[in-house]
Amino acid sequence: MFAYVIRRLLISIVILFFASILVFILVSTAGDPLALLRANPHTPHSTIVAREHLLHLNDPLWQRYWIWFSDAIRGNLGNTTKGQAVAPQLWSHLFVTLRMVIVATILAIVIAIALGVWSAVRQNKLTDHVITVTNFIFLATPVFVLGLALKEFVAIPINQHVGSTIFYTDGEQSPTLSGSFFSRLPDYAGHTVLPALTLILVTYTSWAIYQRSSMIETLDADHVRLARAKGLSRRRVLVRHVLRNALIPLTTVVALDFAAVLGGAILTEYIFGWQGLGTWYITGVDTLDVNIMLAYLLLTATFVIGFNLLADILYGVLDPRIRYA
Repeated sequence: MFAYVIRRLLISIVILFFASILVFILVSTAGDPLALLRANPHTPHSTIVAREHLLHLNDPLWQRYWIWFSDAIRGNLGNTTKGQAVAPQLWSHLFVTLRMVIVATILAIVIAIALGVWSAVRQNKLTDHVITVTNFIFLATPVFVLGLALKEFVAIPINQHVGSTIFYTDGEQSPTLSGSFFSRLPDYAGHTVLPALTLILVTYTSWAIYQRSSMIETLDADHVRLARAKGLSRRRVLVRHVLRNALIPLTTVVALDFAAVLGGAILTEYIFGWQGLGTWYITGVDTLDVNIMLAYLLLTATFVIGFNLLADILYGVLDPRIRYA
């Protein structure tokens, strides 16, 4: 297993390297990052020249990539078109986004497994039909529609009925928030509920459908029939022989869908006014800020590759029959 992990890490590094080249070419040729600055007649020519030098815009494309890459491996992700360092902004916005994404992903996995198992063991019964229909309703609902509906028909009526703000509908924290981390937790929680719930409802559905299908297929497997024939209890058969093997396809789907979760976080942050990674990335796209877009896409690619590696490792944990050469 150790040799396999090292081999996969080396392959992942190579993939990430070539992905960075492709992303750099696409982003760097998308347009002039100083277009807005040049369009302002009050901008001194010396300022434009200084920004061109800072961003290496007059250098050949290959040289610009090498400068960016050599700095990136040392943790320096360059500067924005406004001359600000990208790395500190990336980490601060990432912390905001992870507050939402980690909570939503963990709860979505738990809900998907629970509903998938419940639906599979009651196949073609009323419970199964209700869960399936509900899954497809949320699966077909766009993120922005669901987010706006939660704000309009859940948060606002409850806040009005209670007479105080329980569910915050704008921002990732209160503007005047201060104090220690633990004293800020209730405020963080109040701001996180609705965005996280939006992500959960649009994420768990496909995972629950995969889990149900995998459970139904595994229930008819030969080793499950053998376990039943040996007289094992229904609970033990479901947990040890069915669920463990049925989790393998879900592991793959969750790893591949993590990028989609981050994509859903972009819209969710915009709807609820969060200044997270997604909002920061949209700002970079609007202003053609090359280093902001590169930092976001590189981080996303790293997450996707890392989660796929984690999924491969979990295969051996979930199914002892799997052996890596």
